[in-house]
Amino acid sequence: MTTREVEHEITISAPAAAVYRLLAEVTNWPLIFPPTIHVDRQEAAGNEERIRIWATANGEPKTWTSHRTLDAAARRITFRQEVPAPPVAAMSGTWIVEDAGHDSARVRLLHDYRAVGDDPHDLLWIERAVDKNSTAELAALKDNVERVHRADTEDLTFSFTDTVTIDGAAKDAFDFVNEAGRWSERLPHVARVRFTEDTPGLQELEMDTRAKDGSTHTTKSYRVVTSPTRIAYKQVTLPALMTLHTGVWTFEETNTGASASSQHTVTLNTANITAVLGPQATVADARAYVHGALSTNSLATLGHAKAYAERNR
Repeated sequence: MTTREVEHEITISAPAAAVYRLLAEVTNWPLIFPPTIHVDRQEAAGNEERIRIWATANGEPKTWTSHRTLDAAARRITFRQEVPAPPVAAMSGTWIVEDAGHDSARVRLLHDYRAVGDDPHDLLWIERAVDKNSTAELAALKDNVERVHRADTEDLTFSFTDTVTIDGAAKDAFDFVNEAGRWSERLPHVARVRFTEDTPGLQELEMDTRAKDGSTHTTKSYRVVTSPTRIAYKQVTLPALMTLHTGVWTFEETNTGASASSQHTVTLNTANITAVLGPQATVADARAYVHGALSTNSLATLGHAKAYAERNR
């Protein structure tokens, strides 16, 4: 069997300890790395952990389970995919964070991999995916760490949650949101939907949404259904004012019925604020605008989910 070994690296203007800490906190990866959709830490004991990752590879959504060993003293994280996604037969590697002096760090990302059946076409596919994702991940890691450590960085990333109470069952509200392929029939602000779920629980959702002024804009998201109470997502086509948008739909039973929530995490794109909102617009203006637009749509969806659940009592 052919095993390929590759290495990528980047230098980051931040202390090595800070870089390592961000890599170790794996549940934050969807906020840092463009290919990562969602991560669940499934088991943890000492410096060992098992994680499940949902991410894109060459534009295709994939999921796999990995085992990680963390060595904080050496600032090394080794990983091995326990359940790879075809065409990968085996994949392992190491993150190595080295002190480069003057408050900077050298990050090396090593991979070794094999293809199912040693197929040359699949080996090339994996090589391209590893190169694309590694390059994107290292560039995003550099951007995020350096942004946090810049003295003039404004608070561009923020989160908020919208919630409704339901006189009905949480499962019915979950079904409404989970069945996003029917949103163009069920939601007035959705003009068109393209929905696929080739892997159970891993959904691709593209839709045209109507704004208050009658205009429509297209968004594409990947969604991960981890239970009948939770749907996590990451938007991969973004409006001009955002460089990141992730979220989670949650559903729970209460003493009086149920509740449903939509949580958003957003990073603003400062380069487009004045072009979109005018020459005098500020970061605060952009936050208010984005918050309002996202809340309008999520509350509309939650309201229809509430009505659906209450009709089905």
